Amino acid sequence: MNSVVLLLSGIILFLIAYLTYGRWLAKHWGIDISKQTPAHTKFDNVDYCPADAKILLGHHFSSIAGAGPIAGPIQAAIFGWVPVMLWIVIGSIFIGGVHDFGSLFASIRHGGNSIGEIIRVNIGEKGKKLFNVFAWVTLVLVVAAFTDICASTFAYSPQTPELLTGARSGTSSILFIFLAMGFGFFVYRRNAPVGLSTVVGVALLFFCIYIGYRFPVLKLSKFQWQIILLIYITAASTMPVWLLLQPRDYLCSFLLYAMLIGAFIGILVLHPTMQLTPTTSFTVKDQTLFPFLFVTVACGAVSGFHSLVSSGTSSKQLNSEKDTQLIGYGSMLIEGVVAIIALIAVGYVAKAKGTPAEIFANSCAVFMNSFGIPLAIGKVFVTLSFSAFALTSLDTATRIGRYIFQEFFQGSSEKQGEKKSIFTNMYVSTLITVFCALGLILYGYEKIWPIFGSANQLLAALALLSLTAWLARRGKKTIMIIIPMIFMFAVTLSALFLIIKSYLFGANPNYILGIMAVILLVLAIVLAVEAYNTLNKNKKANTNLGA
Repeated sequence: MNSVVLLLSGIILFLIAYLTYGRWLAKHWGIDISKQTPAHTKFDNVDYCPADAKILLGHHFSSIAGAGPIAGPIQAAIFGWVPVMLWIVIGSIFIGGVHDFGSLFASIRHGGNSIGEIIRVNIGEKGKKLFNVFAWVTLVLVVAAFTDICASTFAYSPQTPELLTGARSGTSSILFIFLAMGFGFFVYRRNAPVGLSTVVGVALLFFCIYIGYRFPVLKLSKFQWQIILLIYITAASTMPVWLLLQPRDYLCSFLLYAMLIGAFIGILVLHPTMQLTPTTSFTVKDQTLFPFLFVTVACGAVSGFHSLVSSGTSSKQLNSEKDTQLIGYGSMLIEGVVAIIALIAVGYVAKAKGTPAEIFANSCAVFMNSFGIPLAIGKVFVTLSFSAFALTSLDTATRIGRYIFQEFFQGSSEKQGEKKSIFTNMYVSTLITVFCALGLILYGYEKIWPIFGSANQLLAALALLSLTAWLARRGKKTIMIIIPMIFMFAVTLSALFLIIKSYLFGANPNYILGIMAVILLVLAIVLAVEAYNTLNKNKKANTNLGA
């Protein structure tokens, strides 16, 4: 199979979906450009701050992309490229895009608050508490994992001094931070034109890569990088969003755009043939296509983490409701393109060994080499881009963890005029989030990481549940949400059931993971029952009023 056909067909379908289904959703849900967004009504110049649509797209896309849309499709390719391709396209259009778009829109209609607050308003306080605990613990795991991944990527080993990839990436990444702060200062404090600032900023971005490549001065160990990164995310999550998070993600998004364009041109020139088997069998390596294909692809089609980003940072920066479709739905479809390129990357070198990042970097370097970019430079560029997006996801996850921790302790007592809890303080909530992540790093987050895939998709199912409850209360049709929600619950509950069966009753038990899976299963059932009871009660009340 010629991969050009796969890539172009996917892009065309995504474009059609954006112009038709995306617009239909916007019209049906009631996007209103006359309404002020929380970025204006709750402006505080720290978390709530309106952003230009192009800048916010860069932040949102960089935050949700991370490593997921690359690693997921490559790992899921054991089931063959056909089911993975179908799920990327169908999932992105009808589930992931709807999930992200809906989460962003619902959040701005709830004051820029998180999914937990949407659950409180539309389902109940108990549901909010349960969801926020689950979401916060998941984010702490993400922070621990990405801190370790970034530190490993940046680490320098004296035993192999000739290998400077880590030092180069680390040096460039630190330079990116200072560049982003300069960009934010000039755009928001000196009113520099966004267009001109972008041209200069992107030029300096690639200059930072050059400096990092030529002068890799930060030759630090993994442990040293872990400490630096933990200090960095502590500071970054409390800084004004316009000063670092927003501009850094925006500028770094151009790395991904450049990588996508380079891979796209390379595929068109090279015409790589898919060497991977189109389909395999339903069961591969003790894993069944359903539900594990849909759990593994994750960000390439739908990811619960996206709902946390949409309702966490992005909704607080949205300048106008007219930008909601571009940021929410559009970003997911672009991520679908990344996932297709990742699938082509592994499909072209079907028997390649290495991590998903290595497979992706090697294949993209080959694609770019077809139009003249040296293999070594192509590989370094893709590797650096990969690490840059892991870092964007890291500081975004930390900030969202802080938001959710604060929201958990913002209850009815505050509304009654009582003294605020110390846990609603941004510095306290940030330190607790970061120290818990440090504890997981020291304990060994890898011990519980296998449960993350199912936990992430459960987040998506619960986010869709909250959207269903919200739309139902508004008297809107919910069919476009209910079908994806039912499917995601089926995927998640099936995966958790199989994990429980394997880890508690299998030949090689893992009681920690097994018990965690039981807790997640119970959480899903309790929240589903809460939502059903609430919706049923509202339906009866409306019926009585009508009578």
